[in-house]
Amino acid sequence: MLAIKVPLKGINELRKILKEKEIINLNYKISSENRYGYIPINIKKEKIAEFPLKTIENELNEKLRSLKGINIKNYNDKIANSKKNAIQKQKIIKHKKNNTQNKKISIEIIEKDLKKLKKRPKSIREHLKGKLTLGEIEDLKKSFDIIGDLVILEIPENLEKYKAIIGEASLNFTKRKAIFMKKSAVKGIRRIREIEHIAGKKISQTIHKEHGIKLKLDLKDVYFSPRLATERLRVAKQVDSGEVILDMFAGIGPFPILIAKNKKVKIFAVDINESAIEYMKESIKLNKLKGEITPILGDINEIAKERFKKEGIKFDRIIMNLPGTSFEFLDLAISLIKNEGGIVHYYEFSDNYTEATLRIEKIANKYGMKSEVLASRKVKSRSPGMWHIVIDTKLVKKL
Repeated sequence: MLAIKVPLKGINELRKILKEKEIINLNYKISSENRYGYIPINIKKEKIAEFPLKTIENELNEKLRSLKGINIKNYNDKIANSKKNAIQKQKIIKHKKNNTQNKKISIEIIEKDLKKLKKRPKSIREHLKGKLTLGEIEDLKKSFDIIGDLVILEIPENLEKYKAIIGEASLNFTKRKAIFMKKSAVKGIRRIREIEHIAGKKISQTIHKEHGIKLKLDLKDVYFSPRLATERLRVAKQVDSGEVILDMFAGIGPFPILIAKNKKVKIFAVDINESAIEYMKESIKLNKLKGEITPILGDINEIAKERFKKEGIKFDRIIMNLPGTSFEFLDLAISLIKNEGGIVHYYEFSDNYTEATLRIEKIANKYGMKSEVLASRKVKSRSPGMWHIVIDTKLVKKL
């Protein structure tokens, strides 16, 4: 194949020039031998005469002269205050003299056998080429969840017979330890889904990292979505130190732990899944927190009745990330907001914001509070036309 031969002292700068001009052939390795480097180029033999070799050679020499000038200046500055100034200045004079005598670097195009680079597939789909038909690959879901060392895939029913092949391809692509496929939607009051191990080690426990925190979990016992990482950070950034916060459906505690990592707050984190609460406790120990988290196992309705209302505990901020049924708990949440005002982060599945906003306003009026929408956004897609949305609402007692 065709390559440009260049003295080794100019190979790095020439590589930069050729890369910028998109002339390097990225399918082959750059090599060196006998004081020369060989950079593969993507031109055809019949086009050699049109190749701007002289222009590139001049650009290379200009860059090298510029670099040498900088080096001499740096060298001069470095020894300016040296006790051996006289000797050092003689060295600089000699260096400059030698530099002026340096000949220009010449480059040429030659035929050279170079090793082909092994290109790593850029997606699971590329890993599956030749193993599944193009139509079957198109049916495969593009997205997957990476949780710590584990991966969860969504494989269409018509491709489940290839789950072992897809699992191995996913293992090779992601370089994680184990691959699972979804077997059901998230269901039940414990909010877990059925999963099936299809490749890698038979482990389901891992430690997931996001935004500087560590979260311990077992995929078979709890629900966790890494796709909400941006949303969790968005909420955490709004929190002020000194707040008293309630996470009504905390799961393994990603919202509370991220908030308490950086803010001196007090958070009550409630969940009905015993495993989730136990993993939350372990994750609290894994992280150095500025704030205080109180994990509470139980139904939020019962916890509110037996503890918060009895003890007169009210909140500056309430997180309601249970989009399927959070509307059933909105009345309770607003009743627990401080009279002087607070914020509710309300999540639900919807195709619009209007219904949720009106629902919040109606219940706020019931408690003699006015509501102000601070923000509303689509967190992620659930299905065509249906979204996991959030509305941040400020609630204040009416005068």
